[in-house]
Amino acid sequence: HFSPKNIGLGTSIIDGVSQIVEEFGKVIVLEDDLLVSPCFLDFMNKALQEYENIEEVISISGYTYPIQKKLRPTFFLRGADCWGWATWKRGWNLFNPNGKELLEKIMKSNLERTFNFENTYDYTGMLKKQIEGKNSSWAIRWYASAFLENKLTLYPGKSLVENIGHDGSGTHGASNKWDGDLSIKLPQIGGIEIEQCEDARSAVRAFFRSLKRPRWINKSFSWAYNVFN
Repeated sequence: HFSPKNIGLGTSIIDGVSQIVEEFGKVIVLEDDLLVSPCFLDFMNKALQEYENIEEVISISGYTYPIQKKLRPTFFLRGADCWGWATWKRGWNLFNPNGKELLEKIMKSNLERTFNFENTYDYTGMLKKQIEGKNSSWAIRWYASAFLENKLTLYPGKSLVENIGHDGSGTHGASNKWDGDLSIKLPQIGGIEIEQCEDARSAVRAFFRSLKRPRWINKSFSWAYNVFN
């Protein structure tokens, strides 16, 4: 489908996913700055089939954070993700595009700390910026919608997706902190408990903490800049 005008990423994703799940009952979503493993499509299709009727599971993610610790072949985390993912109509029906309503529910339920992975990543701040019109992120609303419904997303133990949109050529700026090696091995699907993997969640928290540069490093960079410029 070609839009006669640029309607923006958020609206494009929301409208496109809504249209496809209405017609086909499920969808696999990729954006143009993603590279995928040769086994990505097999993983998505097999996982979609395996968990199609499991209400606790809202989506499948092909991307996994570049965590050094060895993770299980597949695992679940509460919420949803956005870099190479899939869902069913029953899952997308839970999507709430109203960021303000989502934030109010999170705050009212005292879930801000958990939503932010025990305050290791500022997802709440992203949602506030979406509400203020400073970003048009559909992804933060998808994560919040799944999180509030206490739904799970399946992840591979090693990423099947790489985002090349952080090379400085696009709107994300330059960064390699999200990069990892693509797995070319299809993980075994099924046969695990339908519950959040606390070991994996702990590893994600540790990864998020590693992204935060200590204050003394920031001060050192500032000092070096002033001395050498």
